Amino acid sequence: MTQILGYADRISVAPGEIIQFMVSCDQLNNYDVTLVRVIQGDINPVGPGYQEERIPIDLGGPFQGRFQPIHAGSYALIDDSPVCRKLSSFGMVAAVWPTTPGRGPQTIMARRDPKTGAGFELYLDETSALCLALSSDTQATVKVSTDKPLIEKHWYAVAGTYDAQTGEISVMQQPLRRYPKVDDVGGASSSAPAQLSQANVAAPLTLAARPSRDRPAERYLNGRIDSPRLFSRSIDANEIINLLDVDTAQPDLVAAWDFSIGISTDRIIDVSSHQLHGHLINLPTRGVTGRRWCDEEYNWIRHPDHYGAIHFHDDDVYDAGWNVDFSFTIPSSLHSGIYAARLHAGEEEYYVPFCVRPPRGRATEAVAFLLPTASYMAYGNNRIGIDVSETELVCGRLIQLSRLDLFMNAHPELGLCFYDLHSDGSGVYYSSRLRPIIDMQPKFIGHLGGVGSNVWQFNADTHILGWLDKLQQPFDVITDEDLNQEGVSLIQGYQVVITGSHPEYYSAAMLDALHAFTEGGGRLMYLGGNGFYWRIAFHPELPGVIECRKSEDGIRAFAPGPGEFYASFTGEYTGLWRRNGRAPNTLVGVGMVSQGFDISSPYVRTEASRDARAGFIFQGVEDEIIGDFGLSGGGAVGIEVDAANHEWGTPPHALVLASSRVHTDVYLMVPEDMLDPVPGLGGTEAESIRGDMVFFETSNGGAVFSASSIAWAGSLSHEDYNNNVAKITTNVLRRFLDQTPF
Repeated sequence: MTQILGYADRISVAPGEIIQFMVSCDQLNNYDVTLVRVIQGDINPVGPGYQEERIPIDLGGPFQGRFQPIHAGSYALIDDSPVCRKLSSFGMVAAVWPTTPGRGPQTIMARRDPKTGAGFELYLDETSALCLALSSDTQATVKVSTDKPLIEKHWYAVAGTYDAQTGEISVMQQPLRRYPKVDDVGGASSSAPAQLSQANVAAPLTLAARPSRDRPAERYLNGRIDSPRLFSRSIDANEIINLLDVDTAQPDLVAAWDFSIGISTDRIIDVSSHQLHGHLINLPTRGVTGRRWCDEEYNWIRHPDHYGAIHFHDDDVYDAGWNVDFSFTIPSSLHSGIYAARLHAGEEEYYVPFCVRPPRGRATEAVAFLLPTASYMAYGNNRIGIDVSETELVCGRLIQLSRLDLFMNAHPELGLCFYDLHSDGSGVYYSSRLRPIIDMQPKFIGHLGGVGSNVWQFNADTHILGWLDKLQQPFDVITDEDLNQEGVSLIQGYQVVITGSHPEYYSAAMLDALHAFTEGGGRLMYLGGNGFYWRIAFHPELPGVIECRKSEDGIRAFAPGPGEFYASFTGEYTGLWRRNGRAPNTLVGVGMVSQGFDISSPYVRTEASRDARAGFIFQGVEDEIIGDFGLSGGGAVGIEVDAANHEWGTPPHALVLASSRVHTDVYLMVPEDMLDPVPGLGGTEAESIRGDMVFFETSNGGAVFSASSIAWAGSLSHEDYNNNVAKITTNVLRRFLDQTPF
């Protein structure tokens, strides 16, 4: 059992700024904190071994442990208002598209005091039939149900109503598309005492969940809601569909929420005169097709009324919302680097990593390491070792599961990543860092890291940190969030920018910045594979969350539905950067061609490696075979590999210095290249499945070197960094630091 968890409010912090830490302990009375600089996070004894530097800064511990829960599940919250307290008779209408009917009660709309139970709730009952419950703090609850289950992933107009004069309580459901021999039209009525009037009930109004006594909400809806309305009169079955398109001038209209307004925000807008606006909890999915959608338009910006739905999930998480346990101000003496707050009690420990960036507005070193934090978020709490049945097939071996894997699997409230599905089977479009991310720690063993160390993302990137530390090469650290916010101005003061091993997820602002950097004379060392692959968007207002919709093709766990290829955060077209007309080849000369998670291969030098332009790269390297060793699969070319392709933008003057020759048949062609799935596309057969080491010059004296393999970084430390992979990488760095123009 994992007894201590934590996260920080920031992933990047400058000297003089405050970073806050949120901690939860389970059956731990006390814990302490140590600030460390992360040097080498791989615990494989075949390599350099785990290395951290303790920083002598007192963070104020020991601290008293306390348990802080994560309340997963999204819903809309509208604060209590005088107009709702005056309700006597009422009627509510909405369009609903359920995705897990029959999975327990699921609220559509409620106004209910969680302490007394007084109020009303329109919901789907245990059988997925529409039900209305009405109660006061002095009367028993009265319920009425249609007893007609709603069908999964079909749109219905639903209504619940109460007439205070007659005491009649009613529910009605009508499918927006009817089918012969399908009996899903329903309605029912019952009598309720007049004392069940909602006047003077003090409670917020909620959509897709109801308030709870012991947590923020409960009875979460899985599915979509469109056009919810509230009236101060009773309604009947003949008008419920027409009321979805209500006239806002009606005097008995209490609220009419239009979800097609403010799609890129976490707010919902009431277009009635009462303006009972609300906000969304835990970021349910927006920019999704609603009840009006047809195939006339695919971009929500151009036709927002077709996107008037919000998809709610019982496992959505944006911000865990924990209270702050400790914080500290970054001293000016703390050099830029990758640090972590090590939370520990006895043998129990948990690392919360973060980046100390240089002072804002200036570079303190000639080299910047660009920490791929967007990609860390994309894989945050990845449960692929357990949840994805084909993982062992694509790895070619049995998967090693740790106690942390089992803990993540047992705690879905930790939140999901882009390789998961929601509990209703829909894809995950958003991923946040404002929660504990178990797999973003040093010492963590992954699943896709290849035979040997089997490290992935953050921990794999520490192989590069260890190499820089061995060289005693000073460097600054900046993050994807920094680059997205500040653009090229953040990096134009550096001579060299070094990527991580897997910078897969990139926003337009980030890509623009790196293009401007290299074209302006900067030098870029791409020390990874499968980089610059998916287009993402950062939220324009909310910190620490990204969106990715994997449209058209590419390696993905799911495909977005029709009409949902545009990001809700920004309205940008999504999917592969290649499909957006900006293939990675245009930036780094190579693009993703294959993946395989078993054995890595070496590079074999090409004739181009003898070109005088590349002489500095191979200075002191006589070997023809490069990287037939390494911690990540036993070679330098593997896990995910890139190759040159002039059709996709590899510059015509680029030198392919070395290529891998043979991979195992676990390596397969990426879907975007597989126009016709014929035999002969495995790693032992297809010439296109290879990695290419590439170098080329850019405008104004700049240059790019691409290792084109995630496994490359895992080969750096072989024989105490005395090997041809480390030599080549060091040669490139030394020449790139030389200000002599290329």
